[in-house]
Amino acid sequence: MSALAALAVPLAACQTGYSDEPDPLALLAEQAKADAAAANGVGGDLGSQVATVRTAHAQALQAEVDRLNRPKSSVQVVTPSGSGTAALKERLATAREQAEKLVPTFSRYRAGLVAAVAAGCAGLQQLDDKLGPGTDPGTVTASASTVPSDAVSPLQKALDAEHAAVWVYALVSAFLPSNYTAGVSDGADEHRNRRDACVRMLDAVGATPDGAEPAYITPKPVTDATSAKSVVASAEADTAAAWRGVLEGTDDENLRKVALVALLGSARRGTRWRQAAGESPAAVPMPGAAA
Repeated sequence: MSALAALAVPLAACQTGYSDEPDPLALLAEQAKADAAAANGVGGDLGSQVATVRTAHAQALQAEVDRLNRPKSSVQVVTPSGSGTAALKERLATAREQAEKLVPTFSRYRAGLVAAVAAGCAGLQQLDDKLGPGTDPGTVTASASTVPSDAVSPLQKALDAEHAAVWVYALVSAFLPSNYTAGVSDGADEHRNRRDACVRMLDAVGATPDGAEPAYITPKPVTDATSAKSVVASAEADTAAAWRGVLEGTDDENLRKVALVALLGSARRGTRWRQAAGESPAAVPMPGAAA
C-alpha cells in the first residue's frame, strides 16, 4: 500500500466528448451544497465535519460539471422534513444512494469521482449513530464476468494493497487491548476475503496473481495502541485508493460493483480507526483520492 509500499494508482483520462444532455452530476453538486449549508446550520462537531466533507464534494462535483459545460437544467434537491442531526442523517443516506447509482454506467473518471463521494458519505455515517451507521455495503465477491485485460493491472494493485492490509491487521493485534479483538478479526477477515476474490478473478483470466511480501514498511513505527490504530487507518486508506484505481481502470459494470463495495467498506473502517486513534479529521471527504 502507498504508505507501506509504493502503490501508484493512475487516474483514468477524463473524457472530452461533448453532450447536449443535462449533466447528471449537477444534481449531486447542488445536493452537496444544500447538505453543507444545512450542516453549518446544525453546528457542533458533527455538523462541522459534515459541512467540511460535503463542501469538498460540492467543489469536486461542480468542477467536473463546469469542465464538461453541458446545457444547464433546473434540479430539485431532496430536503428532509426533519431538522438537526436527524435531518443530516437522512441527507447523507440520500447523497450516498444518489452517487452509488451512477457508478456502474459513468465514464471511468466520473465513476471514480462519484464512488469517492459515496464513500465520503459512508465514512461520515460512521462518525456517530446520530448520522448512521448507514447501509453495510456487504462482502466483496469475485466478479461474475471475465475481468477485461485493461483491468488486470489495477486489480493486481488492489491485490497488493489487500496483501499489505492483511499483514497490518496481524501486526497490530499484539498492540491493541482485548476490546479491539472483534474489530481486528472482522477487518482481517474482510481483507482476506478481498485478497482471495482478487486471486480468483486474476486466475480466471490466466494472470499470475502477485504474492504477498514477507513484511511491509509502516508509515511510522508501531509501538503502542495509538500507533497501531493509525497504521490500520493507513491500510484502509491505501486499499481505498487501490479500489478507486480499479473503478477508474475499467468499464465493466460487474467489476465496478466489486470495487465500489470494497471502497465503501474501507471508507467506513477508515473512519472508525482514525476516530479511535484520535486523528482529525476522522472522516475524509474523498476516500481513495491521491494524498
